[in-house]
Amino acid sequence: MYPKKELAQLLISACTQYQIETVVISPGSRNAPLTIGFSNHPKINALSIVDERCAAFFALGIAQQTQKPVAIVCTSGSALLNYYPAIAEAFYSNVPLVVISADRPKHLIDIGDGQTIRQENVFENHILFSANLTAVSKDDLANAVNQENLNLISEAFQIATSQQGPVHINVPFDEPLYETVPELPIFNFPTKTTQIEKKPVDYIKLAKIWNSSEKKMILVGVNYPDKALDNLIDIYGSDDSVLLFTETTSNLHHSKAIDAIDQLIFSLEDADFKELQPALLVTFGGMIVSKRIKRFLRDYQPKHHWHIDTKKATDTYFCLSEFLQTTPVDFFSNFNPLISSVDSNYQPNWLKIRDHRRQKHAAYFKELQHSDFKVFEQILNAIPSDSDLQISNSSIIRYAQLFKMNTTFRVFCNRGTSGIDGSTSTAIGAAFASNKQTVCITGDLSFFYDSNALWNSYIPVNFRIILINNSGGGIFKIIPGPATTNAANYFETPHCLTAAHLAKMHEFEYASAFTTEVVTKELEGFFESSEKPKILEIFTPSAENDVVLKEYFKYIK
Repeated sequence: MYPKKELAQLLISACTQYQIETVVISPGSRNAPLTIGFSNHPKINALSIVDERCAAFFALGIAQQTQKPVAIVCTSGSALLNYYPAIAEAFYSNVPLVVISADRPKHLIDIGDGQTIRQENVFENHILFSANLTAVSKDDLANAVNQENLNLISEAFQIATSQQGPVHINVPFDEPLYETVPELPIFNFPTKTTQIEKKPVDYIKLAKIWNSSEKKMILVGVNYPDKALDNLIDIYGSDDSVLLFTETTSNLHHSKAIDAIDQLIFSLEDADFKELQPALLVTFGGMIVSKRIKRFLRDYQPKHHWHIDTKKATDTYFCLSEFLQTTPVDFFSNFNPLISSVDSNYQPNWLKIRDHRRQKHAAYFKELQHSDFKVFEQILNAIPSDSDLQISNSSIIRYAQLFKMNTTFRVFCNRGTSGIDGSTSTAIGAAFASNKQTVCITGDLSFFYDSNALWNSYIPVNFRIILINNSGGGIFKIIPGPATTNAANYFETPHCLTAAHLAKMHEFEYASAFTTEVVTKELEGFFESSEKPKILEIFTPSAENDVVLKEYFKYIK
């Protein structure tokens, strides 16, 4: 059965023509024509997630892994607004989502009906394209209206794919909503390639600047794993004038990379920063986690800053001189043949400091007692090679930044908006779409905030959650400021919650640990095959975690 509503028929046909393989539907009445069509189509994998916020982040996790658009479908009214956090994340993280919202016809908006809100262009500040479809009437304008709908739908799908980001299609349906037909009509969608005007890259000019600079820094943010990029970056390790800074989320590895940025720079003083200051900074990838590196590059600005990105000229350090509108692979493929190594002590000097910090890091952990920081070392040593790590925001991703990662891991985190609101839902979507072991490392506030993520029928049995429970908001003990106020409890959100009952309700295997010894024991069999997904909840001493971290930075100096 397929819906009788022509607009629903158009959307279902478009999804198949533009090769949308997965549609995540949240229940409702106004979206019934879409639900009927998607759930009956043999080429579409229709999934049902009740909570719209979780559904959108779940879809985002799938799109993150497949690098293909995923559609999300909801009913009218407040349901649509629950998509917004994930849409903002997709917008800033370049993840393709096709948001399809059912709506009332225009004549029913603002007349006092329930679940009627102004849905058209509701995401205008965080969307690549909004298509507001028009209900088809039986008058003489029907063909013209139909063509306009076809054009809008076509443009939306092509933008989502070509520009890798979210688009919104708002679809008005009048009653009746549940009428069906036996077959789906065929529609011809116009092909309209959306061209973005790009300024050509002057590689000769850039190479001259590069070859005359004795201090060059390459800084890599959030980046999807890419072997071709790994190979192109490899040559920079043999140039003493180049420092390669890679964040945990960069998924880029090199023996001469500085891959724990805060470990290196946290304790530096003014004279050290002046020595580290590059003449030329090259950046690519998404958001940078380290506040220290951002502050350093804003205070000690390079003479030249080149940012490589196909879409956005991100001036993070307020000194952007060149926006190179291309992919990193294309840039370095064209750039590498034109450059030569420069004699310098820049890289050797800072790699000595890096190696000293690593030795001190290892020594510190030999004596370290049970804490957030110690737990992180245990977790990272226990996770099997070739796993996917989904790391939540706040203190958890910051702890991860202080460790050298297993190079076989793929690491992901919602750094587009850096919110805690959908970390678990995204991780479950990624696990659903991945053929690898997926491990979600999360803090207690992220986990409990997104606890509806577990209300999901598609969680693979090899999915693992490691919940570090420090009783609320550990980040606010680490960062300067909150402790100087009399409102610390409102920042930190202290609580006595545990995941035990949630695990039972949602049929997860559950274990807990309160000491270093028990953590080690529980991790031993945690990743073995099971009939259910698992949660390991590790409780850490809230009053000691910040002290441990502050002492660490003093010790490794």
